Amino acid sequence: MPRYDSQITVIGAGVAGLTTALALAERGARIRVVERSAALGLDSCSRYAGGMLAPWCEGENTEPVVIELGLESLSYWPRVHPGTEQHGSLVVAQKRDAPELDRFARRSTHHQMIDEAGVAALEPDLAGRFDRGLFFAEEGHLDPRKALVSLAARLAELGVDISFGVDGDSLKPETRVVDCRGLYARDRQPDLRGVRGEMMLVRCPDVSLTRPVRLLHPRIPLYIVPRGEGLFMIGATMIESDARGQASARSVVELLNGAYALHPAFADAEIIEIGCDVRPAFHDNIPKLRQDKGRFHVNGLYRHGFLLSPALARMAASAVLDGASFPGVS
Repeated sequence: MPRYDSQITVIGAGVAGLTTALALAERGARIRVVERSAALGLDSCSRYAGGMLAPWCEGENTEPVVIELGLESLSYWPRVHPGTEQHGSLVVAQKRDAPELDRFARRSTHHQMIDEAGVAALEPDLAGRFDRGLFFAEEGHLDPRKALVSLAARLAELGVDISFGVDGDSLKPETRVVDCRGLYARDRQPDLRGVRGEMMLVRCPDVSLTRPVRLLHPRIPLYIVPRGEGLFMIGATMIESDARGQASARSVVELLNGAYALHPAFADAEIIEIGCDVRPAFHDNIPKLRQDKGRFHVNGLYRHGFLLSPALARMAASAVLDGASFPGVS
């Protein structure tokens, strides 16, 4: 493995920063990671991510490049995070919303249309509740907070330190930098915009799910991701806003209503956490690799942080160490 003499500083310890640091370190670069918050995942939209590794599901409403880059996550995450689950994804809709399921099927690939018995075979707790579903057998999911810990542990094994409470703006001008600050990088990437997302973490021991389930609805499609031990992450919202703050009452009600529609037992769930943060995105919702005034930028992962970060990290390492360029991901 070649060694690179000059140190590279990665700013940001979210999923983009940690995967980029790992890609550089695994190629022999001397890396330091700095993070403005006081602890891992404390002030990062990665903390509130769904953690779905679902390139074909996401392909329903995004560009083909997202599917292409996202495929890399399916082999990457089991390698670096032992807790990665690969049981596929299930998409369902209530009978009145059957056209939404047909539309989803037309706009996506790598799925199997299953009947009521097929839904029950995959998720027994949903037996009798949905007469059809789409099964994406090759997809997976993970717990984002635990995945960040795995990334940090792997970096520590390679001798990479993470310095918390350090603002990237304090770095000396001559420092080689890869900027992974998300929306905080808008001082250097003014075309970034914020897309607000809200989530709930609930405990519902009366429901058991093996895989992420997406419930389609014309107004607010919902996803529920099992976290183990009766915990579920419920999310859906995409609001054009850069206001962090707290989740709105309307969003909380809609998330709870959607979960109840999936299974009535969620009405008795214990609410563990309600979270809200802002995803960084560009106008086309496609991530960008850029170099500006000597600083590399990895940003704009939108709602696809854990899905796209492995590919973006590999590409960023090639750009920084080899001078590679990547048409289509500017």
